[in-house]
Amino acid sequence: MIIRLGYVAMSTVVKNASPSKTMTATNFSKLLDRDAAIRKLERLGAENLHNTLRLLRHNRAHDIVVFRLSSRLIPLIGHEMLGDWDPIPTLAAEFAELGSYAKQSGMRISFHPDHFTVLSTAKADVLQKSIQDLERHSAMLNAMGFGAEAMCNIHVGGAYGDKEKAAKRFIHNFTSLPPGIQQRVTLENDDKTFNARETLEIAEKVGAPMVLDIHHHAVNNEGEDAAELWPRIQATWPSGLPPKIHASSPRGESDPRSHADYVEIGPLLAFLQAIAPTTPKLDIMIEAKKKDEALFQLMEDFKQQEGVTVLNQASIQL
Repeated sequence: MIIRLGYVAMSTVVKNASPSKTMTATNFSKLLDRDAAIRKLERLGAENLHNTLRLLRHNRAHDIVVFRLSSRLIPLIGHEMLGDWDPIPTLAAEFAELGSYAKQSGMRISFHPDHFTVLSTAKADVLQKSIQDLERHSAMLNAMGFGAEAMCNIHVGGAYGDKEKAAKRFIHNFTSLPPGIQQRVTLENDDKTFNARETLEIAEKVGAPMVLDIHHHAVNNEGEDAAELWPRIQATWPSGLPPKIHASSPRGESDPRSHADYVEIGPLLAFLQAIAPTTPKLDIMIEAKKKDEALFQLMEDFKQQEGVTVLNQASIQL
């Protein structure tokens, strides 16, 4: 099994390269010249895209081809004060440059909209905002020139007192999305509500690939073995696109759900060894607090393991 490692949004190695510089809504509202205020937001967006490109260059130098973009590339996008503002055409050149570099470098790019984007909600206004958020993420990926291979990962959402009804709402709302949006969505099990088995059942019903988070599974399960669920999870992924999992470790016994700075290799390696005979390729998104530092440390840990062949700075064969 060939495994590629990636990380999330920001680097702890590259300095002064935040892709999420922003302006608060309060500060925006204080600016009397609205056009000038919007131009400032667009300049911040351009800077975030430039810094993201710096991160991609850093990634390429270290053979990292799996990367999640920040969902805060454009500050205040979607805010109710800016409902008529569409900055993506203004930043078309920056988006195109970013996408071109990623594609030329063979990178797998994704987004993870925040926890306010929920399709299981019973509230019409929350659902509408969630759909609009997915549309914005898709528009940014379109502006970068990506097809459906660049995806947006979401959770099923809250149970709202009745998990079965929430699951049915999710399925209804998901299948009501435009096909172009549906094709970009992956579903991930969460650490409190919809566990891996439940998320998998929904993914199979709506035809969405499932991203298995092994840390979430460890703290939210009904006794299922993740490796036993894996054949079905792997089958949700389209041919030619390696399945993706999320890897992190608990901060401690008193705080098992929060992410630690680094990834403990033992539980991860045990899972990888269990699925290796039936999995040709796999991409791992590291969700540790130390970002790319955690990736580099995990590669060092892999080098010490029997049966692991290092392919480059961010890939191994098991």
